[in-house]
Amino acid sequence: MTDARGKIDFGYRDVDWKEKQKLVGQVFTSVAQKYDLMNDLMSFGIHRLWKRHFVATSGVRRGARVLDLAGGTGDIAALLADRVGAEGEIVLGDINAEMLGVGRDRMTDRGLIGNLRYVRLNAEALPFPEGSFDAVTIAFGLRNVTDKPAALREMRRVLKPGGKAMVLEFSEVSEPLLRPLYDLHSFEVLPRLGQLIANDSDSYQYLAESIRKHPNQETLKQMMCEAGLDRCDYRNLSAGIVAIHSGFRT
Repeated sequence: MTDARGKIDFGYRDVDWKEKQKLVGQVFTSVAQKYDLMNDLMSFGIHRLWKRHFVATSGVRRGARVLDLAGGTGDIAALLADRVGAEGEIVLGDINAEMLGVGRDRMTDRGLIGNLRYVRLNAEALPFPEGSFDAVTIAFGLRNVTDKPAALREMRRVLKPGGKAMVLEFSEVSEPLLRPLYDLHSFEVLPRLGQLIANDSDSYQYLAESIRKHPNQETLKQMMCEAGLDRCDYRNLSAGIVAIHSGFRT
């Protein structure tokens, strides 16, 4: 049965609202085992610099309790765990069991076990009381959420007063001369890499398309304001290939 809310984008396809979550789940179940290797190849390793900068500018301090949504294989959670120390806690949340399992295994292999907790969850309906966290982060995951406004409202709800929400996501390239090269990389190189490395070109075709369908910098800033966050702002990295958005619960 078609959802009353109608259609929503899955890359460049329009699908029923309820179907998108299932389709996205299939994508990430397929790519989970090769996810980190593909990220390195796709971004020439630059994604690691983006993530380090994201965490370094988060304002997260020792002893903080942080929720990392769409935490996947644990890159952000590992960086945050170092910042909050033994007195703090990182909750790594992801809707996809395969990605969550890979993340747990990676963190255990690195000896990061004392201040990390893992929860399978839907970002649109978080299983935590209001005011539970000092910060909520989501890196390269918001564009895959079906109901983005609901997820942003939930991020605000579970923040403590004064808490900070941060989004690291692909965005709109601000340098016109870079756009043709970026499109070539996205739509020609990435699917071929996906087929070669992960035996899955379709998932990487979707991921490239999902970037183009994601709200641009100003639109996402407005969405965060409408979700009830205050002092919303963003800054571009790598000429807007990615952007860091932030907002506070006051």
